[in-house]
Amino acid sequence: EVQLVESGGGLVQPGGSLRLSCAASRFIFSAYDMMWVRQAPGKGLEWVSRINSVGNRKMYADSVKGRFIISRDNAKNTLYLQMNSLSPEDTAVYYCQVNAGANVLGRGQGTQVTVSS
Repeated sequence: EVQLVESGGGLVQPGGSLRLSCAASRFIFSAYDMMWVRQAPGKGLEWVSRINSVGNRKMYADSVKGRFIISRDNAKNTLYLQMNSLSPEDTAVYYCQVNAGANVLGRGQGTQVTVSS
């Protein structure tokens, strides 16, 4: 069973930064594209960013493009999301997720990010 454990969330002021991590286990991390999704209060899941298995292709939602950076360390089985210039609209629970095609293989328990002054 896929295991994904997010960390690094917290309370940050507008304009601040956070770095999220996702520790992956129980599957061949280096073989899969990975993504970050988020869920704001009262809203559905929103795709945030995706990275291919070797880390040289990255995609971002328009809402975070230019502010967030996705990366991975396959030697450490870890996915990252560097979040800069945070705004209250970024407040959400952030999840890392792995898919096989259209099927969700696994999603972590999430880490809360709150942007507030």
